[in-house]
Amino acid sequence: MHARTFLRADKLRLLVDVSGLMAGVDEVGRGPLAGPVVAAAVILDERRTIRGLNDSKLLGADERERLDVEIRRKAVCWSIAAASVDEIDSINILRAALLAMRRAVEGLTQQPQIVLVDGNQRPELTMPVRTVVGGDAKVRAISAASIIAKVYRDRLCMQLHDEHPQYGFDSHKGYSTPDHLSALREHGACPHHRRSFAPVRSVLDRLF
Repeated sequence: MHARTFLRADKLRLLVDVSGLMAGVDEVGRGPLAGPVVAAAVILDERRTIRGLNDSKLLGADERERLDVEIRRKAVCWSIAAASVDEIDSINILRAALLAMRRAVEGLTQQPQIVLVDGNQRPELTMPVRTVVGGDAKVRAISAASIIAKVYRDRLCMQLHDEHPQYGFDSHKGYSTPDHLSALREHGACPHHRRSFAPVRSVLDRLF
């Protein structure tokens, strides 16, 4: 397959032209106070159109769910991976996000010739890696990765809500909202909270 991808960033027009498979990679969940950081890698089949791909943050939940099904069905292959709360607390959130990205690429059933990653940090991989700032809105494969990673992590947060309904994970998805901070102060931290994050650490310091 011949991958030919145009990226636009302000006045810069970059052409990535490679013979072989191109994977787009993105992660979700760096900012929340709880839950894993999740990454996805997607190799799209350019012969099978998927309409509506965009940065997952710009799409409604129903549209993300619809696209999640279509991406999984039409992509050449896709992979989702995570780094746990313990890993986040141990190696820091940036390294954990890069670890999740690496795991996602390594989980693909076909090896890409090049990997395009959203942002300006790159995971350590055996194939060439290019970073694309704002890539989730510019590169279709990265958009697809952002969507399936977001849908997967949101579902994980619904499971966390079933386990610990007092925190409201179903609504804030672990982010630092006033309701979440209030619940932390009232109930303390659960096993899924990131103890290396300042708002969680400050609550634990007051309790102990």
